[in-house]
Amino acid sequence: MTSPVVAARPATLVASDLDRTLIYSPAALALDMPDARAPRLLCVEVYEHKPLSFMTETAAGLLAELARSAVFVPTTTRTREQYGRIRLPGPAPEFAICANGGHLLVDGVSDPDWQDQVRRTLDAGCAPLAEVREHLVRSADAGWLLKERVAEDLFAYLVVERALLPETWVKELADWADGQGWSVSIQGRKIYAVPKPLTKSAAVAEVARRTGAARVLAAGDSVLDADMLLAADAGWQPGHGELADSGWTAPQVTALAECGVAAGEEILRALLRAVEG
Repeated sequence: MTSPVVAARPATLVASDLDRTLIYSPAALALDMPDARAPRLLCVEVYEHKPLSFMTETAAGLLAELARSAVFVPTTTRTREQYGRIRLPGPAPEFAICANGGHLLVDGVSDPDWQDQVRRTLDAGCAPLAEVREHLVRSADAGWLLKERVAEDLFAYLVVERALLPETWVKELADWADGQGWSVSIQGRKIYAVPKPLTKSAAVAEVARRTGAARVLAAGDSVLDADMLLAADAGWQPGHGELADSGWTAPQVTALAECGVAAGEEILRALLRAVEG
């Protein structure tokens, strides 16, 4: 059963990826300026009693302003548990998208109707998770494989030692996965295998329907963000990441020059200008 449409209110919906788009691990900060000129950082995630993710204090202020001016929807490949560790500045989002579109959170609770719709779509459109997981484990090498995980019973990923990963392995995996109705994305030390029907853009479209948003803006850095960027009225991508490294472009997507945590700040400036413009 599809959830009822709420009373439409003209608004702008902003859907943004989180990791390496708005928030950054210490390894991804890219603080290449002199130490005395480095920006002040705000910790937005703690894991196992240690700070894990950051944004600049300026970015924090911009995000708080953006969340008050638009329907801001964090849109992540993280599981619900992983997303729950993040404490973003500004008002708590009414909607959030986790597991690459597999879960639509409404006031922090996964919408069961959306879960059912996603499951039906996956059952009809791609190879089962168990088959893909088995191939991942069988084809990986213990010399560079650090961890193997399944996320929300929806997709699988590996944590690898990138320096030891053979250059051809990811391409060979992607070619195999394509025939199974799955896609492959490499982000930092993680290699994701995700069903093609499991998309951020579908979940964003559902939030736009429920809120009656007049337009959609988006931001992201990886292959798993491409569908969301293409479906948006306008989008932004940082100067780093999977999309930038591959030379990916789209007419409505602005490729920024900034990298690391500075890119997160510039993305928020651009989104806020677009919302207020």
